[in-house]
Amino acid sequence: MSELKMPAGLQALIDRAGGADKSLPPIDKWDPPFCGDLDMRIASDGQWYYMGTPITRQALVNLFASVLKRDDDGKYYLVTPVEKIGLTVDDAPFLAVEMDYQPGEDGEGPLFTFRTNTGDVIAAGPEHPMRFENEEATGGLKPYIHVRGKLEALLARPLLYELADHMIEHDVDGGSVLGIESNGAFFPAERLEDK
Repeated sequence: MSELKMPAGLQALIDRAGGADKSLPPIDKWDPPFCGDLDMRIASDGQWYYMGTPITRQALVNLFASVLKRDDDGKYYLVTPVEKIGLTVDDAPFLAVEMDYQPGEDGEGPLFTFRTNTGDVIAAGPEHPMRFENEEATGGLKPYIHVRGKLEALLARPLLYELADHMIEHDVDGGSVLGIESNGAFFPAERLEDK
């Protein structure tokens, strides 16, 4: 079987993330008792804090991120086989910091792939949907992408501007909607007003 040649931009994104074979512990199979909350916070810019002090060791942040879980109660926890500890997340637990866009060829549609601040590489599509929220403070949009479990990444502001260059108009429920198409799925961002 011949190996497919990966586009250079996508390969570089995967290399910066530490490789494509990032294995994670089976935290969804663990159901330890709740042991209380920890003074740990993930800020909306993706910075992790412990007792008000930034955690600057990326390897430590990546380790914590690998055992991060969001339960059905909407709260975030660090989970091990023997304990579950609560922490605070200001917005989304991850920040998408880099994007690769492949326009598609030979009948295939476009593909958007993102790298998070913790090394996850995710291709937007049916398994990793995107969503857009209105940001009341600025009147703009906040784009998110599903990473794993019930965890999402907020796209860094520069990526929103990159996405804007690739938004297309689509007919949804009898109205025009601006959004992103990736991996065979369309993700509506904003309904266009009839003029």
